[in-house]
Amino acid sequence: MQLVDREHQFKLRSDRYMRYVFIASASFMALIISSIIVFVGWQGLMTFSDVSPLEFFLSTKWDPTEGHYGAFSFISGSLIVTVLAILLGAPLGLAGAIFMAKISPPWLSEIMRPATNLYVAIPSVVYGFIGLTIIVPFIRTYFHVSVGFGLLAAAIILAVMILPTIISISEDAIRSVPANLEEASLALGATRWQTIWHVILPAALPGILTAIILAMARAVGETMAVQMVIGNTPQFTMSLFTPTSTLPSEIVVEMGNTPFGSAWGNSLFLMALVLLLISLLMIVIMRYVAKRKVA
Repeated sequence: MQLVDREHQFKLRSDRYMRYVFIASASFMALIISSIIVFVGWQGLMTFSDVSPLEFFLSTKWDPTEGHYGAFSFISGSLIVTVLAILLGAPLGLAGAIFMAKISPPWLSEIMRPATNLYVAIPSVVYGFIGLTIIVPFIRTYFHVSVGFGLLAAAIILAVMILPTIISISEDAIRSVPANLEEASLALGATRWQTIWHVILPAALPGILTAIILAMARAVGETMAVQMVIGNTPQFTMSLFTPTSTLPSEIVVEMGNTPFGSAWGNSLFLMALVLLLISLLMIVIMRYVAKRKVA
């Protein structure tokens, strides 16, 4: 009896120590993330001591050597290429998720599921190199443009890169729909496609939206692949075939040439802060959608 009590006390003590370890680990991670946000934010907001907020957010003229720090073209470029990538990738990803969850035979799904997850591990520079050697020449040849770099090339590469996220999460959401809903629809005389379109997809919509938002968060922060195919020209453009730039690609191109603490360097930190806030906003939206799914 005494031995049992001693073992019970040991287990309680171990559980308490592990609880402290988990709390300390979570607090440490929160401290690191908060420190990054505070550092980037503090350094970025120092930009406004030399540049007005209106110029930074609304001007398209970026020429640090002349004292012009308009980042509107980079912000708009990031948002436009992300939206284009979602418009191209979301329908394909959703179609793949429907096929894997409801149409393909089980043996084929067992092959496609790990194959889909496998190419998440492909480095972004590989996607960028493929875009540089295949997509850009294709656009130049078949759309009769001079360079081929621009929003369309970047959007195509990003659309391919976000497919695994959309497919895997959407497939899980579709599979989680209760089977009795599908059976009831079929029993009432609906066809297979009517059941998928009018019953399964609406029921899985919160999970599908979560997949799309996560894909957008991935796309808006992508750097290397976009940097290799977008042209990296600091100009505002509404054409799909004109070189432009995004927040991540411009930071990568210029971060090695800027002295720390200068207006130029601080403006890059501010661009990083804007990018961080956009990503955080997407994560907040995703959590809101997930809570509605649970409710």
